[in-house]
Amino acid sequence: MPRIGSGKLEVTLPSDKEILLKRTFNAPRHLVFEAMTKPEHVRRWWCMEGCTMEVCDIDLRVGGAWRYVMKAPDGNVIAFRGVYSEISPPERLVHTEIFEPFPEEITVCTVTLVEKGSQTQYSCHVLHKTTMGRDMHVGSGMQNGADIALDQLEEIARTLR
Repeated sequence: MPRIGSGKLEVTLPSDKEILLKRTFNAPRHLVFEAMTKPEHVRRWWCMEGCTMEVCDIDLRVGGAWRYVMKAPDGNVIAFRGVYSEISPPERLVHTEIFEPFPEEITVCTVTLVEKGSQTQYSCHVLHKTTMGRDMHVGSGMQNGADIALDQLEEIARTLR
């Protein structure tokens, strides 16, 4: 039976090309940022359920690239990649994201982390080039997958010191 996320993630569609994901983590933002940007942590939370993370490359610098490749139990390969355009630790990260089977559908993701006491408010603004791309993304089961992944990210961030 597929896992269900905690439901802490709020997803809205501000326009016909945008997705906005928001949630609050019970961890300080510098630890959330670390868990989001170091391969040894990303391998533990970004990979989809049932998959193994075959590649987790992160060149965390402006102009640096990232690439994640997962292998599903049936042998299918699922790959994403992008390039960082802004990095302001521990508050902001901007990068492109491409699901490799659809290389023409480039999205721009802007992640903002705001510290509120011992908690961190997470916001990820995803801008698609087309409405069709946004709708395919939303229809992919992204919300539950992201909810599960962000639950795992929070658990990892809470264990870091």
